[in-house]
Amino acid sequence: MDHLTILYRGPLASCDYDCPYCPFAKRRDTTEQLRADRAALERFTAWVADCGHPVSVLFTPWGEGLVRSWYRRALTELSHLPHVERVAIQTNLSHRVDWTADADPSRLALWATYHPGQTPYDRFLGKCRDLAERGVRFSVGIVGQPEHLAAARRLRADLPDAVYLWVNAAEGRTYTDAEAADWTALDPLFHHSRRPHPSRGLPCRTGDTVVSVDGDGTVRRCHFVPAVLGNLYDGSFRAALRPRPCPLEVCDCHIGYVHLEPLGLYDVFAGGVLERIPVR
Repeated sequence: MDHLTILYRGPLASCDYDCPYCPFAKRRDTTEQLRADRAALERFTAWVADCGHPVSVLFTPWGEGLVRSWYRRALTELSHLPHVERVAIQTNLSHRVDWTADADPSRLALWATYHPGQTPYDRFLGKCRDLAERGVRFSVGIVGQPEHLAAARRLRADLPDAVYLWVNAAEGRTYTDAEAADWTALDPLFHHSRRPHPSRGLPCRTGDTVVSVDGDGTVRRCHFVPAVLGNLYDGSFRAALRPRPCPLEVCDCHIGYVHLEPLGLYDVFAGGVLERIPVR
């Protein structure tokens, strides 16, 4: 196998934020649920360490992973493996970032999201500046809610120029051309997020060189197609890997449509597909 990209989402669902626009149903994880999530993540990390071929990993937890020591440890350990090309995680940056000093910055990356009203602006900006000073690769984003526009403009002005600020279209929202222009002024790639992408029948890398894995090791082509390809730990998924068209009518999430071949986003984000950092 030349290279496999894995989107891993274990059972963790607890989050220290309660954003009203978040599409994920959150719970308060019990001690037993946290213990199960830790065991699942450690099993997955061990598989990656022993897989024997090039791999990249993006952690996409329902909740916030970096407040849990086992996610920080997994990112750090995987970043030092020579066959791991990139290890990244989606995070709200609520936790301290000094742990990144123990990771390999050439392989570690963070996909950070700013949530106005959930954390003080200066605290979030301070984390971003700390990461930049440490040489950690990261992107920063915000959900394109009208009430977030002023905060997004402030963030763009205060972030280092080299840091990409992305904007996610709000779930179910239709943008006028004037509204879209405001967001595009901050994120030149907003047009990719503005509307869902018709995807049925289009060639997609998921199910071939990209897969989704859950805490039990169940492998699917992506987070949005429920059909099972096999299991990671018994190797049964490998026989199912092949190019295949998307079976869904539309794809409206970046971690899905970035892999749609006709969109050409692997060229736009070359070297930064997982952490959502475009070529400058």
